[in-house]
Amino acid sequence: MKSETTTPTSEFTLRLSATRRGARLARLLAVQQLHDWGVTGSAADAAELVVAELASNAALHGRVRGRDFEVRMERAADHVRIELSDARGERRPLPAREPDEGGYGLLLVAALATAWGVKERCVGKTVWATVPTGASVRSG
Repeated sequence: MKSETTTPTSEFTLRLSATRRGARLARLLAVQQLHDWGVTGSAADAAELVVAELASNAALHGRVRGRDFEVRMERAADHVRIELSDARGERRPLPAREPDEGGYGLLLVAALATAWGVKERCVGKTVWATVPTGASVRSG
């Protein structure tokens, strides 16, 4: 799990309640932002699935009463970096080796992303994934 660093061309950030509704809104708003950036087709589908899984995990496993989670996406020429931050730093995701060890979610993220990982924050953690777009996307 290595971090990819390039200069982003666009950035999108929002905070949502750590609930199922917040996770659903994260996915819907991320899809709209990807569309606005010109990310379409299988790249948009892959990024949508990654956002949905990470947001669901943040709402289910990273929830702290009264605390939000944050969705952040950066678009670069050939990828989108997705970050979900929550307040539960002690609950770090472990890569699932078998579906019964933690469900299919992180297996799906690993299959769709070129890299993914976890980094600490002052309060909580950030789970990130880099999803390739396959080609340059239009400026916007």
